[in-house]
Amino acid sequence: MQVKLSVVIITYNEEINIGRCLESVKEIADEIVVLDSFSSDRTEEICRNYNAKFEQHAFDDFVQQKNRAVTLATFPHILSLDADEALSPELFDSIKEIKNNFNSDGYYFNRLTNYCGKWIRHCGWYPDQKLRIWDSQKGKWSGVQIHEKVEMEPGASIQFIKGDLLHYSYYSISQHIKQVNYFTEIGADAAFQNGMKPSLMIEILNPPWKFFRDYVIKLGFLDGWHGFVICVISAHATFLKYVKLRQLHNKRIVNNEK
Repeated sequence: MQVKLSVVIITYNEEINIGRCLESVKEIADEIVVLDSFSSDRTEEICRNYNAKFEQHAFDDFVQQKNRAVTLATFPHILSLDADEALSPELFDSIKEIKNNFNSDGYYFNRLTNYCGKWIRHCGWYPDQKLRIWDSQKGKWSGVQIHEKVEMEPGASIQFIKGDLLHYSYYSISQHIKQVNYFTEIGADAAFQNGMKPSLMIEILNPPWKFFRDYVIKLGFLDGWHGFVICVISAHATFLKYVKLRQLHNKRIVNNEK
């Protein structure tokens, strides 16, 4: 039996990306649902050109916003994408096939990331497997902040399908660094809230280990100059997260002494 598929996307100022995303799913979606966080660019206009159901809600965090978007869908079978993602032709064909034979509760596939114009196949970035198609009666978004994922209920069946989800991540190195600063603020705060303590040993050892693991063990060097840049910035992000965690603890100590 063929199922109807709701494609669900959250957005905020995504005029650069959203058209490509919607174009890739328009022939396979039975409806497109976009939950926007009050964009100030052309995101809404572009979405309405694709006849998307366009709603707006203030952003709180990724988990809540993505679950909120799913509740707006008409159909229980969901394909959830980020605005900077698009289906490859092979993945499109795989999804078209499972629509006619939806015999698992969820489906996952590989994600291939484009970094400053180059497809990255190493550095720990590929295969970046994502479960993004599921029966919303059997699973939901969970996790913390930037590490959200779809979690299926116990006993749910999941299956791998062929094809890459194309992820257009960063168009410039400065954009990457800006995002790292934002994400490390979130990551440090989450670690702080979970009771993680700062450690000088971790601050010293983890960043170079992160670089060595991604560049050597995970073959980042095979991605050339782009791979080197990614691994350096990733190691720096690891360092930033831990020193920001230390800063939060120091701030709490100072506040307690007042």
